[in-house]
Amino acid sequence: MIQLVGFLWIFHVLLGDSKNMGKNHVNRSSQQNTKLTKCLNSGGSCYVVADNFYGIINASMNFTAKLKVANDCIIFLQKNETRQKPLWKRWPQVKNLSLYISKDLAEKDMFIIVLDGQNCLNSTESSVCGNISTKTVCNSRTKYNENSCKDKDYNDKYIINITSKTCVNCDNPVKKPDETIKINETFDDNGEVDASKAVELMSGMEELISKMNGTSAELSVGKGIEGVIVRKSDPAELNNVSFAYMDSNDKLKIVEDPETLKTFSRSVSISEEAFAKAVSLNISVPFAAVLRFMNMSQDENNSTVLNNEVIAIEMGAEIKNLSNKINIYFKNFNFDRFHPNCTSWNGEGSKPNWTFKGCETILIGNDIKCKCSHLTFFAVLLTPINETISSYDLNTLTIITQVGCGLSVFFLGIVLFMYFLIRKTQASTATQILIHLICALFLLNLTFLVNHFVANLHSHVGCQVMAALMHYSMLATFTWFAAQGFHLCLQLYKGGHVTVKRYVLKLSVISWTLPIIMVITVGSLSKYGEQTIYADNPQNNVAMCWITDNNIHYIVNIGYYSLVFLFTFTTVIITLSWLFCLKRTKAANPQGNRSGISIVIVMGLCFQLGVTWGFAFFAHSSFRIPATYIFTILNSFQGFFLFIYYYKTTRVDPNSANAKGKGNSESISTLKTGLESVVNPYQSFEKDKGM
Repeated sequence: MIQLVGFLWIFHVLLGDSKNMGKNHVNRSSQQNTKLTKCLNSGGSCYVVADNFYGIINASMNFTAKLKVANDCIIFLQKNETRQKPLWKRWPQVKNLSLYISKDLAEKDMFIIVLDGQNCLNSTESSVCGNISTKTVCNSRTKYNENSCKDKDYNDKYIINITSKTCVNCDNPVKKPDETIKINETFDDNGEVDASKAVELMSGMEELISKMNGTSAELSVGKGIEGVIVRKSDPAELNNVSFAYMDSNDKLKIVEDPETLKTFSRSVSISEEAFAKAVSLNISVPFAAVLRFMNMSQDENNSTVLNNEVIAIEMGAEIKNLSNKINIYFKNFNFDRFHPNCTSWNGEGSKPNWTFKGCETILIGNDIKCKCSHLTFFAVLLTPINETISSYDLNTLTIITQVGCGLSVFFLGIVLFMYFLIRKTQASTATQILIHLICALFLLNLTFLVNHFVANLHSHVGCQVMAALMHYSMLATFTWFAAQGFHLCLQLYKGGHVTVKRYVLKLSVISWTLPIIMVITVGSLSKYGEQTIYADNPQNNVAMCWITDNNIHYIVNIGYYSLVFLFTFTTVIITLSWLFCLKRTKAANPQGNRSGISIVIVMGLCFQLGVTWGFAFFAHSSFRIPATYIFTILNSFQGFFLFIYYYKTTRVDPNSANAKGKGNSESISTLKTGLESVVNPYQSFEKDKGM
C-alpha cells in the first residue's frame, strides 16, 4: 500500500503559544518541515485525526491498514481554523465529514484514514468513516469548479467527501495574494518613479518575508508601482511560479495553471531552477518578488519603453546564467511603427542603462516573448522603424565597413611609412597638411575596427575609453577637413604663395586641440558608453561604444560636421569652377589631354575635404538605404582612395625640368600634392592676363 504524503500538525507542541508565532514563524516552519519529513518517510500508514476526537488510538484498532505503532504517522488537525487563520491554506482540515486538503497532497498517491469522533472506534465498519485513496478520488483531470466552490468556506483546496468518496476541485488557478503589506515610502517624483529609488525598494524585499503571515502578499507601495511577493517555506514546493495581469490597471495575480496563464495579456514566469539557485546561495526562505513600475524615469537616450512598463524581479540573491530562463510575455500589442527589443538593467547608476545582454526577443505576430537568463529590471524598448535596418543590410554593411576600414588602415599605414621613412626631401605645406589628415583618418579607421570587439566585452569603463578615443579621432578628421579647405582657400587668395610664419604648426595646434576640448566636455557629462544599432530582428542587433545621448550626438557631431561641410563644399565648388574655367585655355592644358589627372584631382578634393561624408544627410525616407550604402562604401574606403591620390600627386615626373637638370629625385626641393602638383588657378590666370 502506498503511504500518505501530507502535513504534520501538532498544534501545541510544534507551534506553541500563538502570541509568539509571528516572531519565530520562519524558524518554526523549518522545524515543522523537518519533523514532517521524518513522519512521512516512516513507511507506515497515516491517520488524520480531527481535534474533536476523544478516543484512544492503539494497536488493536481494526483499520484497513493495520497500525504499525513504530512507523505509522498520526496527523492531528485543527477544526477551528480561526485560531490560526493564516495557516489554513497549508494544512488539511476536517469539517462535516469532508476533508479539505491542498492540491499537492490530493494529487499524490497516498492513503488516508480519517478519525472524526468516537463513533469511528466503536463501529465495526470504521474504515467507512475515513478510508480514502486520494489519487483515486482526486487527479489532475479534476478541473476547477467555480460554481461548486463559490459558497464553500475554503478556497484553493480539494474537498473530499469522506462518505461518498467524491472530490471537488476548489483550487482556483488564479489566486490573489493572502494579505497586503504596505510600504510607507514615497517613490513617485513629479509623475515619474525614480530609478535609483526603485533599486532601493527591490533590495529590501528579503526583509518583508518576516512580516508575512501567509505564503503570498500584495505590496502596496504607491502610485505607479504594483507588486506581489511569494515565499516557499517548504523545500518540496520549489516549483515554477507565474504572475499575470490583463492590463496596466489590473493587479498582479498568482497563476498556477499553464493553460490559464495563456488567457492573460501579460505574464512573468519564474522557473524552478531560479528557486533552486536561490537555495544554493544560502537563502533561508526562498521567495520571489515581482514589481511593475509604471513610468519609470527614462535612460540617457530617452528610449521608448513599451507601455511605460518596467518589470523587476528579486529573489534575495544574484541569480544568473539560467538554462531554464525567465519568461516575460506581452500579448496583442500593435507595434507596426516600431521594433521591440527585450532589454535589462542591472540597477547600477542613477538612470537605467538598458542592454540586450542575457535577453532574447521572440516575436510571434503581435506577441512579444522575452527569455532572460538572469534576474533584474526588464523592459521592452521600442525603436522606430526609421532607426532600424534589415538584418541582411546590416550584415552586408558591416562586412563592407570591416573590409574597407581594414584596407584603409593598411594603405594609410603605407602612406605614413613612405612619408616618414622613405621621403628624402622637404615636403610641401600641402603634403604636410595631408599627412595630418591621414594620421587622423588612420586613427579613426583603427578605432572603428576595434570598437565592436571592445563593446562585446561589456566593460563599462573600457567602452567609455573606446568611445572617447573614436569620437576624438572623428572630430579630428572633421577638423582637418576644414584645415584642408582653409589652406586651399588661402592658397587661391594668395596666388599659391602662403607666407604665414609657422603656418603648419599653428594649424596643427588648433586642429588637434579643438577636438580634445569637445571630448572632455562630453566625457564630463558621462555621455560615453554602449550604444546599439538596431536590426529588424533583435537577435542581429550590433553593440558599439559610442555617445549614448542622441541629443549630444546631433549637437556635437552632426552640428559640427554641418558647419565643416558647408565650408568645404563651398571650397570644392569654387575650386572646380576655376579648374573648368582654366581648362578651356591653352595654359590650363599645355600637354594635351590630361583627363585622367583631372579625375584624380576631383576625387582627391572630395576625399581631402570630406565631402563624401555629406551622404549621411540624404539617408532618409526611400533614399535611406541607398544613401547608407554609398556613405559606407566611400568613407570606409576613404583611406584607400587617399593612398591612390597621394601616390599620383607626389611621385616625381621624369619629364619635369628638375628631373632633366639634376638627374635624380633627390634634387627636387619639395613634394607637392593637391592642386599644387598640377596647376595653381590664380597663378595661371595671372599668366593668361599677361599674354
